[in-house]
Amino acid sequence: MAKQRKILIINPFGIGDVLFTTPVIESIKHEIKDCSIGYLCNRRTEPVLRANPNVEWVFVYEKDEFRELRRKSLFGYIRKLVSFMMDIRRKGFDTSIDLSLNREYGLICLLAGIKERIGFNYRNRGSYLTKKTDIEGYSGKHVIEYYLGLLESAGIKPSVKNIALYIPDEDRQWAKRFLGSNGFIEGEVLVGIAPAGGESWGKDAGIKHWRSDGYAAAADRLIEEAKAKVILLGSAGESSICDGIKASMRNRPIEAYGKTSLLQAAALMAACRLVIANDGGPLHLAVGAGTRTVGIFGPVDENVYGQYPRDYGRHKAVKEEMSCRPCYRDFRMKDCAERVCLSRIEPETVFKAAMEALQKG
Repeated sequence: MAKQRKILIINPFGIGDVLFTTPVIESIKHEIKDCSIGYLCNRRTEPVLRANPNVEWVFVYEKDEFRELRRKSLFGYIRKLVSFMMDIRRKGFDTSIDLSLNREYGLICLLAGIKERIGFNYRNRGSYLTKKTDIEGYSGKHVIEYYLGLLESAGIKPSVKNIALYIPDEDRQWAKRFLGSNGFIEGEVLVGIAPAGGESWGKDAGIKHWRSDGYAAAADRLIEEAKAKVILLGSAGESSICDGIKASMRNRPIEAYGKTSLLQAAALMAACRLVIANDGGPLHLAVGAGTRTVGIFGPVDENVYGQYPRDYGRHKAVKEEMSCRPCYRDFRMKDCAERVCLSRIEPETVFKAAMEALQKG
């Protein structure tokens, strides 16, 4: 009897990046029926992976927590790191697919006894990988296609390309109750607006945000001309952005920001006819939830980091055509004081894209 294959996927980045790996997960399960998958992620993305029935084990690695522990106690840090590696080692993985672009995860896999270690050799950081693909950055094709390309190194056909998001029934029921308590009647047009996003960019997240008055103007037109109800979505840390939009609107939106878990927000998106969002995790969460989207792109290339697959009926990418964009290349951002690529996008453009996406339905 053949040994069951066990594969560990590593992606320590944000929601969007982790969702980009779900076609990898789906392809593995489609091609290898008797295969168990583990996933190493950060704490923010953990709920998405816990809800995925194709992921058997989730290992949470918070780099900042490990670094803080090392600062306080080298012994405590070593003990925790060894315990973490032993948890992985006990599962008996034979292959890792490392999407971290960082050598420390390759070393963890080596010490955890994983013999086949596949990943990207970015800036020669793949020294602990046994099969490596040289890259300088992601360009010319979508990140998902880069990720699926690594599967071939593992001898697995990349047969699934759609983002997969599993939303638990309890979160869908919560969303239904929440919407009902806020006056939404089933059958009405519900449009979600996620005006922040990009939490994984930290203090630099704002450079991907379209302006609040633009969101307010587009939202008001959707309410008044499309007879839609608008729901504002965001984390508690993004409340000030959503408050600013609400204050600029003539009509009152449904306020969901700061009131949901990640999967509750996804369930609300699944109930929407359309979601409008900046380039970032919430946009891809909406795609995974099966909702039509309008993504607003500034410095980042929509062909590399945009909605996927590129269904231009369901998903619209709004951007300003400029010779200097996209300026985010090879994981580096060029200095720019004004971000005119975003400030020049007019509410009329976003409204028209939203109407086109709604009418396609």
